[in-house]
This record gives sequence, structure tokens and C-alpha cells, in this order.
Amino acid sequence: MRLEGVVLTPQGFRSGALEIGPDGRIIQVVGAPVEEAAARKGALPIILPGFIDLHVHGGGGHDVMDGGGAAARVAQFHAGHGTTAIAATTMTAPWEDLEAAFRGLAPHVQVRPSNGARILGVHLEGPYINRERLGAQPDHARPIDLAELRRLHALAPIRLVTLAPEIPANLRAFRELLAEGIRVQIGHTEGSYEEAVEALHHGASSFTHLFNAMPGLHHRNPGVVGAALAWAEYAEIIPDLLHVHPGAILAAKRAIPRLYCVTDSTSAAGMPDGEYRLGRHKVVKCLGGVRLPDGTLAGSALTMDQALRNLVDGLGLSLAEAARCLSTNAADHLGLSDRGRLVPGAMADAVVLDGDLSLQGVLLEGVWRDPDAR
Repeated sequence: MRLEGVVLTPQGFRSGALEIGPDGRIIQVVGAPVEEAAARKGALPIILPGFIDLHVHGGGGHDVMDGGGAAARVAQFHAGHGTTAIAATTMTAPWEDLEAAFRGLAPHVQVRPSNGARILGVHLEGPYINRERLGAQPDHARPIDLAELRRLHALAPIRLVTLAPEIPANLRAFRELLAEGIRVQIGHTEGSYEEAVEALHHGASSFTHLFNAMPGLHHRNPGVVGAALAWAEYAEIIPDLLHVHPGAILAAKRAIPRLYCVTDSTSAAGMPDGEYRLGRHKVVKCLGGVRLPDGTLAGSALTMDQALRNLVDGLGLSLAEAARCLSTNAADHLGLSDRGRLVPGAMADAVVLDGDLSLQGVLLEGVWRDPDAR
């Protein structure tokens, strides 16, 4: 298979083609270098690495916590917006709800996608968080229970877990989590700067929706945000322009080498205004956002193709910079060298765009996504 256009490679744009083998991997990228400005003004389609979203609760009316086949339908919805791989993200909930969600996820994790994004594993956003910083999480927060976590991990692989490091039991669990291959993110926390730095020294590798559900930065009390800006290599951020001011996104990008974008999307993504579910919460979509009845932001209605346009047209990032934030950096955080980049040997996950950055097509491991399938 040969896909022609202006291809973004790690070395820059090339006007040429991707050559793809029958195993769904890239054989080679051919073509001559071209400037980004020319790529956007030219007649050829723009080909970027497929988007990777490591914080996805739902979309298209479906919620990962619904169990059953909900996660597969969420993956299909987001594939329609250029996302080729996701971490299905669960909510803070009682054991029985988490177990049902994980049992529903189990048949769909790390299975070759059928018109949907590859589900890489689970992002366990709760319940091991600080109940003083629930945000939109239901009030079922508790200290980490490694036996409980391992039972869930046996049902469907956990790739990421969000922890509040100021809770002693959580910090003590870092070594065992890392030994299981689970990456730890700092989030939903009341922690101090010093506690966040200690968590980084213990092996935490990222921050969950930076700036949200954590103390803000103050010059005499820098808090978790200050620790992230001073020391983090990775952090996730929600670029819907509601959760974080554009100036704060730019500050984080300047400070954090491998900042990556997530949607934190809910079942309301892609749906009309109205009432939806987020775990055990009822949430309302209106005015482009998703909120609890008290006005608290409750995830988002964002999709990754809109995130791309927000970064480029709203914040002024180059297309190459935005693509790194939407694909490469997330892949690197999970240690995936064969995703998030268009190079020989990588999976042929790609998005095809026009010069206005409107989505024209999606390639899922070398197979065109059927735009009419649901």
C-alpha cells in the first residue's frame, strides 16, 4: 500500500509517500523535504502520526464505566477524530463498578482494532486520590489497596495510575507499581511542592491533567504545579481552552520537554447539548463544555482533531510541535517506539488532513477506517 502526500517525519515534512507492508507497518518514507508553510498551502494532503490519547473516559454517548462493549464503541468514536490509540480511563468508584468496567474492557484491550483506536490498556484515574481534590470524581476516594489493584490488573492491563502522593500508603506503593510495569502519575492531589518532588524521585513519571485538581502555583508556595514546571519530563494537559488558559499551556510547553495532550473526554463528546453520565455522576454538556450541576468542569467534549486546531490556530504552535504533543510524546511516555511517529518499522497509524487541518481520513495499523461504520 502507498499513501501519498506531505508526510511529517521526525526530521520534518517530506513531499512523497508512505509505503506500508501487509503487516500494517511502515516500510519506508520517500520524498523530498518541504517547509511546513508550503505543506499547508499545497494541493497534497498532510499526513501526520495518528493521535494517542492517554486519558479517555468516553465519547459518542458511551462511557468506559458502562462495561460491556462500551469501551470498544468509545474507541470507534475517537478513531473518527484521528485517534489511533487510547488508554481507556476509569473513574473513582466502588469495587463492583470498577470490576464491571474492567471485565467489559478485557476482550478489547490490545486487540487489533476493528474500525476503532487500539486500546493500549487502562488509565486508573481513581480511586487512590485525595478526596479534597476530587474535581469531578465521585466521592469513593481511598488509599491504595495493592491487592485490589492487582485483581483489576489481572482482568485488563493497567498502564497508568493516578495517585495523590501525599497519602503515605500511596507513596509506599510506587516501587511495586513500577515493578509491575505501571506508570504512576501525580494528580487529584493536595500535595506540596516537596511531596511532588519526592514522588518524582520515587518514580512518578507524569502529572494528570496539569493545573486541574491540584493546588495552583504561587511564588512562595509553588505546590504540585511548581514541581511539574521545575522537574517534570512528561505531563498531560487538556487543550480544550476551558480547562487551562492558552498562556498556561504555553508556559507548560516551554517548561516540560515532553508535554502531551489528552482529551479527558466524556460520553458527551460528539453529542448534542444535554445530560450524560460520567461514572456515577450526571453531567451536563453546554456551551462547549461538560460540567457537574454545581458548575465544576467534569471532563470534556474535546476530540483530538479539534485539539490539533486549538494548538495550531489558537496557540500558534507549528504543526510539527502540535503533532509531537498529540502523538509522539504520549507514545514515548509509554515506551512505545513503534507508535506516534512515521518511520520504517512503526505501525502505520496516520491521519490525513487538508490545509485547513480538517480530517480527511484515518489509517489504523495500515487499514483505512470506514467513515460510514459505527
